[in-house]
Amino acid sequence: MRRVVLCVTGGVAGYKAAYLARRLIERGIEVRVVMTRAATAFIGAQTFASITGFHPVVSLFDSELASPHTELAAWADAVVVAPCTANTISHLANGVGGDAVSTLVLASTSPLFIAPAMHTEMWEQPATRKNLSTLKANGAHIVGPVDGSLAGGGIGLGRMVDPDEIVAAMVDRLSPMDGLHMVVSAGGTREAIDPVRYIGNRSSGKMGYAVAEAAARRGADVTLVSSASLQTPVGVALVAVESADEMAEAVWSASEGADVVVMAAAVADYKPSTTSPDKLRRKAGPPEVTLSPTPDILSGVVAQNSGAFVVGFAAEVGSLDHAIGKAKDKGVDLLVGNDVAKAGSGFGSDTNEVVFISKDGTAESLPLMAKSAVADRLMDWIISGLDSPHG
Repeated sequence: MRRVVLCVTGGVAGYKAAYLARRLIERGIEVRVVMTRAATAFIGAQTFASITGFHPVVSLFDSELASPHTELAAWADAVVVAPCTANTISHLANGVGGDAVSTLVLASTSPLFIAPAMHTEMWEQPATRKNLSTLKANGAHIVGPVDGSLAGGGIGLGRMVDPDEIVAAMVDRLSPMDGLHMVVSAGGTREAIDPVRYIGNRSSGKMGYAVAEAAARRGADVTLVSSASLQTPVGVALVAVESADEMAEAVWSASEGADVVVMAAAVADYKPSTTSPDKLRRKAGPPEVTLSPTPDILSGVVAQNSGAFVVGFAAEVGSLDHAIGKAKDKGVDLLVGNDVAKAGSGFGSDTNEVVFISKDGTAESLPLMAKSAVADRLMDWIISGLDSPHG
């Protein structure tokens, strides 16, 4: 991404667009600006000319370019509309080219990023939601909005996100992971004893969800196979499962032809050999529960898709020696081990302290950090691994 068209529409958040232009330029990106007439009521065109070195296009008929919408559309590596009003969202979703911004977007085939900005009531309108769904289905990346102070003194959802977040989203989306198919598993499986009780573990699924979200931000096509009850990250396809058998079937199916598979789920090693169809009663005395092995999902992934970059997770207590052995035995490209007994690194926490272990046994220890940060570091490892021979 070296050339970006910044489209500015008529909202009070237009002043943030000037900072966005500056932040993009600081990353070595050339920026051209296209504005609606309404946008000039909130911020002057000369401001953007001073920042970018180019006069913004406000009208298709008074530009120095012969065909500004088609020429800039062909020139850009990406297009970002910030702020993007409800009116412009409607135009873009329905293919209405009534101004310089909407006409340029119609002519563009580059990745499109939209940073909505409007009052909460407008954001929550069914028409707006429908239009956003259409734009997402057409491949647009929606960044924000967030809760905060709005024009006129109101407070609520509809405030344009910070420009730095827009830059980060654009850089992540246009990374080398764009278009890769990644399968991520998350959560702890539940192995039924009867309709009420089950054998399970303490996994919350937060780490797997952080991985799925980080991958989606960087442009990967993500399938998340999960037993957890967390909010599905934006742009991620969820396959809900409960037991190890269900997770095995879903993961193996989704992994056929996948580029990357990340097994972050805490899958039960054993399950009851039989499940009672009725609730077991206390008065009947302690039940005898015979256990049998569950499928080895990770080994199955490695066996069926030798071309995929495979990442396994190992939750240990104390020494990580077993995790190092697992990395070699399972044949994974990378294994992420952690000591769940450590403070801040256990199940359900928002932080994690992990060790990245390569298949040759070499390890890199990371300090305690947010699970989202661990996920970002994992993405960097995966990108590096995809550029090197593996399998």
